[in-house]
Amino acid sequence: MIEKLFSTRKFFCIFVPLKFLLYKMRKMTFDELNISKQILMALEDAGFEQPTPIQEKTFSIIRSGRDMIGIAQTGTGKTLAYLIPLLMKLHYAQGNYPRALVIVPTRELVVQVCESVELLTEYMDIRCVGVYGGTNIRTQQATVYEGVDLLVATPGRFMDIYMNGIIRTSQVKTVVVDEADRMMDLGFLPQLKSILEVVPEKHQTLLFSATFSATVDELAKEFLTPDPVRVETEQQATPVKSVVQMRYDVPNIMTKINLLKLLLADRAEFRRVMIFTETKKNADRIVEKLGDYWKGELSVLHSNKAQNSRLNALKAFKEGKTRILVSSDVAARGIDVQDVSHVINFDIPSIPEEYVHRIGRTARAGKEGVAISFVAEKEEPRFEEIEKLIGQQVEWMALPEKLEISDILLDEEKVQTANIVYQRGKPKGGGAFHAKSAKNSKTPQKVRKDRTKEGRKKR
Repeated sequence: MIEKLFSTRKFFCIFVPLKFLLYKMRKMTFDELNISKQILMALEDAGFEQPTPIQEKTFSIIRSGRDMIGIAQTGTGKTLAYLIPLLMKLHYAQGNYPRALVIVPTRELVVQVCESVELLTEYMDIRCVGVYGGTNIRTQQATVYEGVDLLVATPGRFMDIYMNGIIRTSQVKTVVVDEADRMMDLGFLPQLKSILEVVPEKHQTLLFSATFSATVDELAKEFLTPDPVRVETEQQATPVKSVVQMRYDVPNIMTKINLLKLLLADRAEFRRVMIFTETKKNADRIVEKLGDYWKGELSVLHSNKAQNSRLNALKAFKEGKTRILVSSDVAARGIDVQDVSHVINFDIPSIPEEYVHRIGRTARAGKEGVAISFVAEKEEPRFEEIEKLIGQQVEWMALPEKLEISDILLDEEKVQTANIVYQRGKPKGGGAFHAKSAKNSKTPQKVRKDRTKEGRKKR
């Protein structure tokens, strides 16, 4: 009976689609991408088992030599997505001049990309050199002059060294522009145009970005082939689903600092924390105010810090020597630190997309994480734009009962007129700015949880 069933065409028609469906549901391995043995061994040593969606979808396209635009959420593995096929194309060290060029917006990203190359080339002979501003250009020029296969650079420093006659681009076959949207936000378009004009006309261009803005579209139309392949893994500007998002409505900067003290006191919960600020002044202020409590656990990262100081701060945080990293938005893009338990938005970013990049520092590589935002009244319109961008309302949390509400206004806050009275829990009165947020909520206000002390007593 079973043999007869197997021999029928009807069973075959049922069996084949089911087999195909099961194959599609199964997660692909790096081995199935036909990655070189040397890179596979390095990936295995580093604990990587399966490619992320952006790595899986872009591998064959990059290997084919076609121009491509890759759009994927922050924290989904875009760096390895272009490095793996790129290193396979380079294969081994040869010649003195770069054959591939990776352009990134910040010096921290240069360091990170070079570290990723070092990880992947454990069993390969590839010369990777990173160049960036804020350090001795002569030392970098000497290193480039010795010979390089893959050059990783910030736009300004690349052009400085090129104009000095040290970099020759005649052998460049592939150009990667990573964090393309950030490049545009920082005004690097003129430098990018200069770079793309001095590389050979026949080359492959790869743009990677978390969002596809109008300026990125402009860059793509000008420097990519007329029909580049576009790969998207998720809806643009959407947070990773494993990030739990919440907000506190906080009246002023000093109260925000007090709230930080309360939260960070729980070392078991807040194991590794990144705190983002809109200004360098607030980053320094947080470190100063928290220094008495956790001086040995704090690192600070912003553009006014010396290059060595910035790299040492990031290294200490990555290695777990410090528990808390306070940073301006310079570190929101591309900095890959494993096991960040919490991201805290001390200030709400003026550019909504920056929120997505910030909270993408946690819940990386499929893990869970928490993103907490401190929202002052003047920042409420910004946060509403963020909620509109991500298509969801962030859960509101009552202020802790032990929180000290400060009446002190700093100089930058005194220009504001804030006559709203706050209590521990929900703001009082009809003028409270959270009321507007509740009005705009997709969740009916009558079913929103009352987390205040009075509300708990009623229940």
